[in-house]
Amino acid sequence: MIEQLFGSKTRVKLLQLFYSNPNRSFYVREITRKIDEQINSVRRELANLLSMGIIASDNNNNRLYYEVNQQYEFYEPLAAIFGGRKMATATPGKGKKAKEEDAEVSVEATIPENPEVVELKSLGNIDIVLYTGQFTRDDSSGIDLLIVGDVNQTKVSKYIDDLEQKENKDIRFTVMTLPDFEYRKQVKDRFISDVLTSKKQVVIDKHNVLNSKES
Repeated sequence: MIEQLFGSKTRVKLLQLFYSNPNRSFYVREITRKIDEQINSVRRELANLLSMGIIASDNNNNRLYYEVNQQYEFYEPLAAIFGGRKMATATPGKGKKAKEEDAEVSVEATIPENPEVVELKSLGNIDIVLYTGQFTRDDSSGIDLLIVGDVNQTKVSKYIDDLEQKENKDIRFTVMTLPDFEYRKQVKDRFISDVLTSKKQVVIDKHNVLNSKES
């Protein structure tokens, strides 16, 4: 049904890829591999999404990259549908004379958690995970993946090995505990400052640390 609503199976897969990976950039053959669709179909749907303003493109090192356009008018509702976010919905009033505050009460509509997040959480007590570097075409941080939390090192090593095979590239990553991250953030450690100011995709931020004013 959702394929009928949004035009085609390929378009739906593209929307899921882009909205699940804000700030991530992908080139055509990488996209084709990730969504397992024919390249001609992918090119056609990319052109359609570009014409609607849903995605944007950028030429870098003779390679055309695509990423979701976060300035698109309907970015938020589409992100709720395809990005696995949770949307606030109003609770119906109890009657015509229901108090105004009752109408302002909201609940979260349950949306299945992103499989990538589920896999990362299996590594241990994860507080923060973000992609930068090769994933967002911003090498100012010097790494591609930051994991903050109390993790199982064996599981992390296997996760990185699998990720390198899947992405077909070497992944530069750093693992640290939350107290270490918070201390280095507080003293304005150069490495952490570079990571936080880089173009990044936040996958997990359990305590909303990255959205604090200090960030």
